[in-house]
Amino acid sequence: MKKRKHPTFNTQHSTPKDTAGDAWELKAGGDGKRKFDLEDRLLEIASAVIDLSESLPSTRAGNHVAGQILRSGTPADPNHGEAEAAESREDFIHKLKICLKELRETRRWARLIKHKAWVKHETNLVFILGESEELIRIFHSSIHTAQRNAPSAGRNPANLNRYPSLNTA
Repeated sequence: MKKRKHPTFNTQHSTPKDTAGDAWELKAGGDGKRKFDLEDRLLEIASAVIDLSESLPSTRAGNHVAGQILRSGTPADPNHGEAEAAESREDFIHKLKICLKELRETRRWARLIKHKAWVKHETNLVFILGESEELIRIFHSSIHTAQRNAPSAGRNPANLNRYPSLNTA
């Protein structure tokens, strides 16, 4: 059977992953195998952020930071879902940029939590710091690739200034 090309790019096709055993899990004694499913990774970091926010001290500052990291650390997963259903490439890139922004903010709040030494067992915090760093790199690269592959990228007059050999008109 010959495969047909879809009129949409792959990221628009939903990939539900509700099976608990398939995702890489943060557990001591796990097999250490990592899955590279972005949806699962975003779900895992959102879950870890929720757990971390619940473990912060019940002080004025602790509650403030808990609320901030909760607001920045949980929307990347649903925003990625929105990107999968983007109406255009520009919409897709915009929604990926929102995910990137939220992940960067999460990393900043996590660094503050680590600096303040507010958690006793840092396993969850170390996971959030490492995973947010990796996801930031993935989203940054994905945005760059989507922008580079955009059909209008080669026709944009602003891009012609970067490549003098194209200004031969």
